[in-house]
Amino acid sequence: MRMSKLHMPTLRQPPKDAELVSHALMVRAGFIRKAAAGIYSFLPLAVRSLEKVKRIVREELEEAGAQEVLLPIVTPAELWHESGRWNEYGPELLRVTDRKGGEFCIGPTHEEAIVDVVRRDVGSHKQLPLNLYQIQTKFRDEMRPRAGLMRGREFVMKDAYSFDADEASAVVSYQAMFEAYVRIFTRIGLDFRPVEADSGNIGGTLSHEFQVLADSGEDRIVSSDKSDYAANVETVALAAPAPAVFDADVAPFEVVDTPGTKTIVSLCKVMSCDPADVIRAVAFNADGAPLLVFVRGDREVNDVKVKKVARVAVLEIAEAAWFAKATGLPVGYLGPVGGAGLGATRALVDAEVLAMTSAVCGANEKQRHLRGVVPARDLAGLQSADLRMATDGDPSPDGAGTLRTHRGIEVGHVFYLGTKYSQPMRATFLDEAGKEQPFEMGCYGIGISRILSAAIEQGNDQRGIIWPVAIAPYEVAVLCLAGDDANVAIAEELYAGLRREGIEAVLDDRDVRPGVKFNDADLIGWPVQLVVGRKATDGLIEVKVRHTGERSEQALLGLIGRTAGAIRAARDGSALSL
Repeated sequence: MRMSKLHMPTLRQPPKDAELVSHALMVRAGFIRKAAAGIYSFLPLAVRSLEKVKRIVREELEEAGAQEVLLPIVTPAELWHESGRWNEYGPELLRVTDRKGGEFCIGPTHEEAIVDVVRRDVGSHKQLPLNLYQIQTKFRDEMRPRAGLMRGREFVMKDAYSFDADEASAVVSYQAMFEAYVRIFTRIGLDFRPVEADSGNIGGTLSHEFQVLADSGEDRIVSSDKSDYAANVETVALAAPAPAVFDADVAPFEVVDTPGTKTIVSLCKVMSCDPADVIRAVAFNADGAPLLVFVRGDREVNDVKVKKVARVAVLEIAEAAWFAKATGLPVGYLGPVGGAGLGATRALVDAEVLAMTSAVCGANEKQRHLRGVVPARDLAGLQSADLRMATDGDPSPDGAGTLRTHRGIEVGHVFYLGTKYSQPMRATFLDEAGKEQPFEMGCYGIGISRILSAAIEQGNDQRGIIWPVAIAPYEVAVLCLAGDDANVAIAEELYAGLRREGIEAVLDDRDVRPGVKFNDADLIGWPVQLVVGRKATDGLIEVKVRHTGERSEQALLGLIGRTAGAIRAARDGSALSL
C-alpha cells in the first residue's frame, strides 16, 4: 500500500475525552473515530488489525474442533423469556420493538440464540460433542462507556458454545478451549496470564479469565513467584491462620474515649497504633438487610467471598444513613465485640482477625473505641471465614512461593455453564439409554476489538503505538526521504521486493517533510522502518525496529531477504530481531 493512497488521518492532539493511552493513540493514529458515546467507526488500519486477530482466532478454534456460525444480532424476546434473562439482565440490554409490536433485543451475548439453534437440530448423543462459535458485533448499553474500545457499548466479540452429553465430556471440551486460548494470545504476542476467576451464582470451579498485564488494567490479579498459579484477586482462597493463643488471665479490653475518629488514619493517631492493629468494620446492604464484615485495618473486604459466605444475591456498600436507621448503630464506631452491642445485626469476621493478639476496634458507642481486644477470646461467637482480598506477600494457595499483584485487562473468558441455559430452555438430547437429558454447556468469549486496546496499553511509548508483529496493520514501512530518482528507485525496489516475499509493506511516498514521515511511522507503530536516505545510493539503509527502538545501518544487498526472514519469525508472537 502506498501511503499517498492510504486513508490514515493522523492527528497531533489526543481527543479531550481520552482516559487511556490506547484511546488517545487509536484516535491520533487514524484507527478509530467516535460515532456516539461508546460507539466507534473502524478505519482501514483498524480493520486490518481486527482481521488479523480474527484470523488467528479462527485458525486456533478450528484446530480445537470448533465450527463457525453467524447468529442474528437481533434476538427475539421470547428466547430471553425462556432463559429468564429478559427481566434479569437489566438496562444494559437494548430492547427494541418492530412495526408489528414484536419485542426483540440487540444481542449483548448469544447463549439463548445458540441454544435455540442446537435444540432444533441436535437430538442424539451421537451428534455430540459440538462446539459452535461466531465473530459478531455485540451491544451492551453501558451506563458510563469510556476508554475508547476498552469499555464501549458496541464491540466485536468472539463467542463460542460447547454442547456435551455429560459433565466429564464438558470438562474435556473446556480444556480444549483453554489450550486454544493460550495459543491464540501467544500467537498475537501479548504478555498475558490465564487466571482463576469467579464462577458467580452458577458455582463450580471451571472459570478462567485471560488477562493482559498492563498498569492501566481495571482488574487486579495475583500470581505466585514460584509456580504457575494465577488468579483474579477476588477468587483467591487464603489459608486461615491459626487463632492467637491467649492467657486466660490477660487483662480485659478497655473503653477509650476517641472523639472525631471515624477513619483508620485518625484513630491510629489517637491510639498510637498501626492499621494492622485495628479491626475495621465495613457495612453492607445484603439483599436489603444490614450486614457487618470485620477485617484487619490494612486489608480490603472481598465482596465475592462475602456474597458466598453470607449467601446473598445482591451486596452493596451500605449508605451511612440507611445503615444507622436500620441498626441503631453509630457508623464510624462499629466493632465486633459483644453480641448485645451489635443487636440483631448480622456480622462476619475475617479469619485473619482471630490471629491478632491485641486489637483496637469500635465500641458500638459514639466517640468510643475499645483497646486491648483479644479476638480469639472476645469474638468467639462470630462466624469467621476467609473474607479478605489477597495481596502482595500472602502465601500462594498452591503452597509454592508467595503472591505478587499485577494489573490486568481481561481479553478472554472461558466458563463452564452446565445446564444453566439448556434446562430452562428445554434443550435436550437422547442418551445411550434413550433417556432425555439436558446438554452440558460451556461458553468461551474473546473481546476481538478489545484486544487492540489491550495490545496498545501494553505496547506504547511517548511517540506512539508499538504493535506485536502478528496484529500490526502492516509489517514494514519503507520511508523514502530524498526525492531524487535514484532514491525513489531504491525505495520502490525495497517495497516491491518485500511484497514479493509475502511481507505486508507500505511505501511512504507522500510529498511531506521527513519529520512528518518519522512521526507518523512511530505513531502508527510500523514494526520495522526501512529509511531510504542520503546513504541509500552508497548501498546503506537505516533500519529501525519499533519494539526496541534499535537503529542500525545495513547493507542494501540482501536486506529484503533479511527483513522478510525476521518478520516471518516474529509472526508467531516471538520477539522481532533484525
